[in-house]
Amino acid sequence: MEFIKTKSIFSQVVRKDLFSKATKQISKVAFTAVVTLFAFSAQAQNDPIKLGFIPLTDCSPIVMAKELGLFKKYGVEVIVTKESSWANVRDKILTGELDGAHCLFSMPFSVYTGVGGKAGSEMKIAMMLNSNGQAITLSNDFCGKVGFKDMAKVAPVVAAKLKAEKEVTFAMTFPGGTHDLWLRNWLAIAGVNQKTSKIITIPPPQMVANMKVGNMDGFCVGEPWGGVAAMQGIGFTQIATQDIWKDHPEKALVVNKDFSAKRKEDLKKVMKAIMEACIWLDVPANRKKTSDIIGKAPYVNANNDVIEDRLNGEYNLGCKLGQKIYKGDQMVFHKGGMINFPRKSYGIWAMAQFVRFGYLKEEPNYKAIADKLILQDLYKEVAASMKVKVPADDMKPFSLTMDKTVFDPANPAAYLKVVKR
Repeated sequence: MEFIKTKSIFSQVVRKDLFSKATKQISKVAFTAVVTLFAFSAQAQNDPIKLGFIPLTDCSPIVMAKELGLFKKYGVEVIVTKESSWANVRDKILTGELDGAHCLFSMPFSVYTGVGGKAGSEMKIAMMLNSNGQAITLSNDFCGKVGFKDMAKVAPVVAAKLKAEKEVTFAMTFPGGTHDLWLRNWLAIAGVNQKTSKIITIPPPQMVANMKVGNMDGFCVGEPWGGVAAMQGIGFTQIATQDIWKDHPEKALVVNKDFSAKRKEDLKKVMKAIMEACIWLDVPANRKKTSDIIGKAPYVNANNDVIEDRLNGEYNLGCKLGQKIYKGDQMVFHKGGMINFPRKSYGIWAMAQFVRFGYLKEEPNYKAIADKLILQDLYKEVAASMKVKVPADDMKPFSLTMDKTVFDPANPAAYLKVVKR
């Protein structure tokens, strides 16, 4: 009996010793895991920020912030990458492969509402990058038949072409994107029934090549591709988007949802660098340097003289139409803070166009979506730190330059009842 009792006590001691060792081992593993987790988190916070861009002149704020050393000035390491299409930019922002990008202002609304992506997918708008500087380019089939800003002749020429060839094709760059909206507004102002026209999606750098082989009769895209088409004699500039709507919203800094929440301080530094680049870009003397840099192969890969001319508002239209000079309403990037402020009213206008042109069957919850996707408070914080004035015109009624229909962001339904479609 004593032997059994002694063995039992010995077993308990061994078990306690083993338990103690096991507990210590588990504690070591847990501690190592916690340390690793913190290290990973710290590393993630210090990871380079990845910003994408599409080869367009208005990628300049991101590219020049990099080239001028402004990201480094504000204490962030940024890698900029050339992307192939807006759909590619959308996918990479949503997955986090890109932290942000130079992006069509209306794309986040298009994606969220299901027009240009999976409904409910959130891409956040941090700030605007530019206004103006896009164009409607027509093929040489229209040369001599439709002049610059000659809106009255567009519909008859399109009708004649439809009768002769059974199809008229126009191209834009992303469903519900800004180029799509300018194209559709142009057709509506010209009185062209959009159901009679085929509208296709082509990435910006591929527009000129596609027109050259006859894949479309006209396209809407950002510079320099309208200027390149005119220079190469492939097509001509029928109208610039600033003629349709002076100082319209165009590109934005759009960011990944998690990045905007988890690396908010880094995002503010990125915004400050880009804001400073926008201010620098609006100095006329800096536009030649900009053209020389962004014209290179790693960026836009286009004739820097064409880039510079259109940046300066000097448009050689093509088709023997001569030159059009824009002063003050060419592509602008800051304009004393008027450009960079992301207005919710403009987002609501964009979503109203989705309803107007048949992308959405019902009106969305405009204000709630604009509130969700636009980081307006963050922008105001950055602007205040840089002593940049924030405009006080958001949510006030406005009209386009050509289409005088009043748009009240508080009542889009009233606008939709009277605007041309």
